[in-house]
Amino acid sequence: MRHVQLGTSGLRIAPIGVGCMSFGNPDGRFKWAIPEEQALPILNHCYESGLNFFDTANAYSNGQSEEILGKAIKKYGWRRESLVIATKLWAPVGRGLEEPLAMSEDQRDNGGYLNQYGLSRKHIFDAVDASLKRLDLPYVDLLQIHRFDPNTPVKETMEALHDVVKSGKVRYIGASSMWAHQLLEYQYTARIHGFTEFISMQNLHNAIYREEEREMYPACQKFGIGGIPWSPVSMGFLARPWNSFSTTTRGEGQNAGFLGTPYSDADKAINRQIEEIAKKRGVSMATVAIAWSLSKPFITAPILGMSKKERVDEAVAAISFDLSEEEVKSIDDIYVPKRVTGHQ
Repeated sequence: MRHVQLGTSGLRIAPIGVGCMSFGNPDGRFKWAIPEEQALPILNHCYESGLNFFDTANAYSNGQSEEILGKAIKKYGWRRESLVIATKLWAPVGRGLEEPLAMSEDQRDNGGYLNQYGLSRKHIFDAVDASLKRLDLPYVDLLQIHRFDPNTPVKETMEALHDVVKSGKVRYIGASSMWAHQLLEYQYTARIHGFTEFISMQNLHNAIYREEEREMYPACQKFGIGGIPWSPVSMGFLARPWNSFSTTTRGEGQNAGFLGTPYSDADKAINRQIEEIAKKRGVSMATVAIAWSLSKPFITAPILGMSKKERVDEAVAAISFDLSEEEVKSIDDIYVPKRVTGHQ
């Protein structure tokens, strides 16, 4: 396994992140989630395959994802010193099967979630402690803000993040999907006041969604922020022929579209091109789609949900699978710009 630097920090990770959103309660919001008994051996296969970067969030299956990851670390005796454990905060963590993200702010506040979401100093401190308890760990390596919070002063957020780093409960901080100007406001505020700065950006990027290349990735490069995008295979759309995607549990849940947007003719053409390359090269479509992501100089480690051991093997294979410049261009040239999604 080769390793890469996360941004300009000294933190080294495998070039594939294990996305733990896939692990949790299938009775909840994510019907395709893998329960604990199935998830644990898959997670261990990731570790034994050389992957050391595991990404979760407090809101995934209302905390169950963090709990499952923590159990895997303990059950299989993983070397904690080599691991990079990342989690996120911002969203409210529901009780039982409740989905507070589907509520209005007034409904949340009056329903028992007051001060339990957003990026206030209070919530950051409380959320970090709650995540550490679920993970059963004394610290996390990377704490990410899941979204921008318009209701909390930027300075309050960055100072609170700086303080949890200084407390020893967090080693590094990162950000997730937002506008580039919002990321820059956070980062400049940290720099002006001498607070801890972000080392990573986890945003949406794949062969059929490249809008982040306009402003976000140039901004990240300026600040030495590593790119760890989510959904590098577009929630599975780029892992199989497009006309069979809707037959999967994930595809059924998306109603043959991506985050509410129907797949375009260009999306389908990109899918067919990836399928053609995969057939010619004798690999899976997922391997080609992940290799395409890794071919981009602004991508450090795409974060991938892996529901079976075979999916782990495909991802690991992509690390050493090089696409030619012509193959990359043949995918790139089909792309048609689209509206920004993933964080609005």
